[in-house]
Amino acid sequence: MTAPAPLPTRFTEMVGIEYPIVQTGMGWVSGPSLTAATANAGGLGILASATMTFDELEFAIKKTKSLTAKPFGVNLRADATDAAERVDLMIREGVKVASFALAPKQELIAKLKDNGLVVVPSIGAAKHAVKVASWGADAVIVQGGEGGGHTGPVATTLLLPSVIDALGGGDGPTSIPVIAAGGFFDGRGLVAALAYGADGVAMGTRFLLTSDSAVPDSVKQEYLQRGLNDTVVSLKVDGMPHRVLRTDLVNALESGSRVKALVAAARNASEFKQLTGMRWTSMLRDGAAMKKSGERTWQQIIMAGNTPMLLKAGLVDGNTDAGVLASGQVVGMIDDLPSCQELIDSIMTQAHARLAALGQIAG
Repeated sequence: MTAPAPLPTRFTEMVGIEYPIVQTGMGWVSGPSLTAATANAGGLGILASATMTFDELEFAIKKTKSLTAKPFGVNLRADATDAAERVDLMIREGVKVASFALAPKQELIAKLKDNGLVVVPSIGAAKHAVKVASWGADAVIVQGGEGGGHTGPVATTLLLPSVIDALGGGDGPTSIPVIAAGGFFDGRGLVAALAYGADGVAMGTRFLLTSDSAVPDSVKQEYLQRGLNDTVVSLKVDGMPHRVLRTDLVNALESGSRVKALVAAARNASEFKQLTGMRWTSMLRDGAAMKKSGERTWQQIIMAGNTPMLLKAGLVDGNTDAGVLASGQVVGMIDDLPSCQELIDSIMTQAHARLAALGQIAG
């Protein structure tokens, strides 16, 4: 079968990939196999390092390099106490892209760029995009309310153009490539994002539901059974807005007491500390940094211990009774488990067909 033609954008040329499709860095999900499979299919795969120890990240980067010769990225927590060491590791190993859930400091962006990495923070508001662009970020991922994980209430169809306009509409002094996330799963969505002025799309749930994803098959089937109304944005998972599948556990968290939630969170934080080898001093220092930045209250910081362990229980251990399953609303549009190659080929084939049809209309 002939591969679909490339679709060059500013982002594909910046990163060195064939197609403007990004697989996001999902904790416990985006490991070497999924990341390399995405890269080999012509997209940009991103390793998720927040749930890895330093040694695990080093192994994951080397493993990914053994599986693909194409560019890939690593997602980092900019506020992690060992962020500088992880950045040095990425530089040594020749990683192409550094992505961030929280905006990295200007000095860290400069160091990455000076060493040839492309810096791509994720943002949720136009003002944040302008700020990181002024700091030197090469591109941004903007996720609308449809997305999984931490998300704001504004839909992608409104958030995306607001960010593009704030960055100069594609040709202003602050103009950098914008990658659209939240609600994307096929070629129609990619073309729609390009029509808004984006330079590509990023997808999490769609890549989680591939045959290359290491998520247990029983859990994937749980996702495939869900409809468009089967997710909820919960504050009870870790104190921040987090879109997850509706399950008995989530329903219990939503209706449970705050005291019980905090006790459970503290217990989970202890388990996460043991799992990753983090010291209590490091965790408290991370929490203090988040508190100082004004992004979270102490209650939210304590509850943040819930997220890694609850996600691990569901996405790694396959225990949907004791775990939480992060998901975008797009889960209701997905009913198959293609390989990354099949997925990207189908998206690009459909995208080229839609662009040709639109060309005839405009003709």
